[in-house]
Amino acid sequence: MHSVKVVAWSFVGIRSKQGYQDDLSRVNPVHVVLVGLVSVLLIVVGLIGLVNWVVAK
Repeated sequence: MHSVKVVAWSFVGIRSKQGYQDDLSRVNPVHVVLVGLVSVLLIVVGLIGLVNWVVAK
């Protein structure tokens, strides 16, 4: 769950230096990459669904 929080902060683009250092010491890089890929996939699928829904109206 901590990896999800790290990825969410990275999408927003704001994070204090201390928070960044804490995250680096606690997370597994493989988990962060996997959560990031799944998050991007969900965002892309969501946007495609939204566009299809709007165009269909």
